[in-house]
Amino acid sequence: MEKKIAKALLDIGAVIVRPEQPFTWASGIKSPVYCDNRLILTAPEVRTEVENALAQVIREDYPDCELLMGTSTAGIAHAAIVGHLMGLPMGYVRSGNKDHGRQNRIEGRLDKGAKVVVIEDLISTGGSVLEVVQALREEGAEVLGVVSIFTYNMQKGKSSLAEANVKNHSLSNLDALAQVAAENGVIARTDIERILKFRDNPSDESWIRR
Repeated sequence: MEKKIAKALLDIGAVIVRPEQPFTWASGIKSPVYCDNRLILTAPEVRTEVENALAQVIREDYPDCELLMGTSTAGIAHAAIVGHLMGLPMGYVRSGNKDHGRQNRIEGRLDKGAKVVVIEDLISTGGSVLEVVQALREEGAEVLGVVSIFTYNMQKGKSSLAEANVKNHSLSNLDALAQVAAENGVIARTDIERILKFRDNPSDESWIRR
């Protein structure tokens, strides 16, 4: 599944692999990969493949799931579609409380003790999804885990999730993407090592130089 999803994301331009012209993240980190999973929503065939895969993972890894919660904003549509496929209720968690009305951060009904799975589109350092998990736990939810479409497989992200006792299952990852990109001639095979070097230490820019 990892390589199949990686190829689908490459085909629709949801991920771009460009080690010779690195992208700059908001944090200032240079990256050989840019990921915009919002493009999945505009590609019906890939969207169907991704949503069915997310539903399959939830059925297999989190059979006790009672409620899906999407991350704001990229995870909301995926949580809604998967909720429809599985016949489950869904809601979403804002990045912060609203400044009007009921000032909610969590939208949708959330009962104390509800068994929740969080749907996220992309995980890098894990910071944003952990904020969502914490908000749900503070409201009494039992967070079974996270299902995401893509992860950079960064050690910082894996360590942060482990420390918070949060399980994550991603449909695809940077390792699979690098392999698929090389197999399809998007990058040279020698670029795989450079990309994985970025994964291991994003702050070390030596991978940029061949």
